Amino acid sequence: MNAPSQAISPAHPHGKYLSPLADGFPSTEALLIHGGDARITLNPVTGTNQYGCPPRPQENIAALGSATATAISEDAFNAAQLLRDRLAQEIISRDSAEIYAREIQRVRQELLALCDLHPPEDPEVIFGASGTDCHLMAAQLAAASAKKPLCVLLVDAAETGSGVPQALTGHHFSSRAALGTGVIPGEIIEKSQYIDYINVSIRLADGSARPGAEVDAEFARHVVSATAAGQQVLLTMVDVSKTGLIAPSVACAVDLQQRFPDTLTILVDACQFRFSTATLRNYLAQGFMVGITGSKFLTGPSFSGALLIPKPLSRRLLTHSVADKLQLYSAQADWPEGVGAAHGLKKMPNFGLLLRWEGALAELRKFRMLDNQTEITEFLQTCATVINRQLNTHPLLSGLEVNPLNRSPFAAESGWDHIQTIFPFLLYKPGADTRRIPLISAETKQIYLALQDHTNIENPIQLAQPVSAGFRDGIEVSALRLCISSRLIVEALQNHGRSKQEVIGRIKNALESVAQLVKLDAENKV
Repeated sequence: MNAPSQAISPAHPHGKYLSPLADGFPSTEALLIHGGDARITLNPVTGTNQYGCPPRPQENIAALGSATATAISEDAFNAAQLLRDRLAQEIISRDSAEIYAREIQRVRQELLALCDLHPPEDPEVIFGASGTDCHLMAAQLAAASAKKPLCVLLVDAAETGSGVPQALTGHHFSSRAALGTGVIPGEIIEKSQYIDYINVSIRLADGSARPGAEVDAEFARHVVSATAAGQQVLLTMVDVSKTGLIAPSVACAVDLQQRFPDTLTILVDACQFRFSTATLRNYLAQGFMVGITGSKFLTGPSFSGALLIPKPLSRRLLTHSVADKLQLYSAQADWPEGVGAAHGLKKMPNFGLLLRWEGALAELRKFRMLDNQTEITEFLQTCATVINRQLNTHPLLSGLEVNPLNRSPFAAESGWDHIQTIFPFLLYKPGADTRRIPLISAETKQIYLALQDHTNIENPIQLAQPVSAGFRDGIEVSALRLCISSRLIVEALQNHGRSKQEVIGRIKNALESVAQLVKLDAENKV
């Protein structure tokens, strides 16, 4: 796969996917790559975004990389296409901002209903172009409402996202803001603003999971220290991280909230959206903000985020305007109607964000139609058993440690979401005297790209992008990730036994294909 070269701008009228239709309204493909930061831009050589996904359904590829992104499905694309055609007709005679406000409110209401969140306890929902945008919004709300300087606690960026620390501390995290304006990555958004932050590692130097009690203790120490120093604290708890971890533990977050109710705000980074509606309701009932996306576990098109804020907390956080900080990132209709925080934001549409959420809802709707939770749980357990067995027995593969998913004290281990669905693993090549040598990060990335190239492999495979996994034998290594998504679950359970075996067979084949590429690469270098 070729490295990215000059990217197509979503605003460019002559870009590959941006040919205006006869009615003058952009095509569905054009809208799906509009209204996000530079990561959504297409590589003109490959026709894909930074995550290797095109804005059209991608046939004949095993989509197993949902921790990063997945190409849009036929159903999701058709849903976006129908909405796009309806918008094209309406926009001729009606104000585009009014149309957008109505449609994004419809999406808001359906998202809440599909998550089993209903009045009067339903949370406020703010839409953002990505999970990173949601982090930016959460931090700005916390800072605006704080009576003291803000300190943000978060896990390492390798486990959340490279731009998350910048977003949480009020800095631009891409070369383009969501609403299209060019910005300088790393530059502070508001010169008078300063947000302190502390990073907590959740993996050790060799990539193994750091003991949970140790991680919890470090988070607790930082909360105590920041509070004693006269700071408000925004604690970002990840559920689940890029490699499938929860940190700090739910029990730790609940305990800290009870100890510091006036100085601590908690944001659950659930952008993977790998939990049940019961777990989501529990987080909100606990008073936690929750950030989700429709593009990871749900496999909706890349770049569709939402920040959910429980009503009691929203009364504090949504009072003060943050328009001066978020003018380039958020439109007024992305926020609940009439809240003070959105006062001063522009009344403008982000039809790209709207269509991406429309596609994500099409996936969520199908997943919610699976009414046999026991069947979902059993299928995921089978997948986990098969994958872990193959990773633990193959000489060229090795699973990276993932702690059990524990959401006590308020979540029982009976729902499907206590089962692992992200499987990080390392690659090894044969060495002398029966030894095996870990692949360096650059070699792992080459394997990742080769898997998607039909010229290298008969049936292309998309895994999640490699993530840093520390050092093994003095070698800096990365982990590939095989992921189970809602789309795979739906496919497996629609026709019961036959479809289950087909999906599991695809998973086995993907891991064997990875090993074969590693072996061939090693032989070619001899």
